[in-house]
Amino acid sequence: MDHEIFVSADGSYIALRIIGKTGRHRMAQVEEAHALGAQRDIHRFLVDLRDAVNVESPVQDYRMAYTDFPAAPQVDLHARVAALTVPGDHSHDFLVTVFRNSGAWIEQFDDLEMAEAYLRG
Repeated sequence: MDHEIFVSADGSYIALRIIGKTGRHRMAQVEEAHALGAQRDIHRFLVDLRDAVNVESPVQDYRMAYTDFPAAPQVDLHARVAALTVPGDHSHDFLVTVFRNSGAWIEQFDDLEMAEAYLRG
């Protein structure tokens, strides 16, 4: 299994855990997580990237934020998102910046408790 989607124990957010390479080819998993959020009326998402590496070029990251997400009907463009990475992994930095610049409500964390506090805040 290269991903996992579940509702947090307290029901406050949807978690999407990605394992392996990540990039635009993961849009189906993102849409699946957002569909679950819509079903449960949850608009906060933890994207757990601790076991994933972003393999996309900056151009592809830009396309994901400005083309793929807005075109995906399941994606909640106003959701609060916490991207959880491991310390020292900077492969996701540019993508998070591009999403933030596109108007997305996203922050990057390397501590699970801080990410959860952000989502619950």
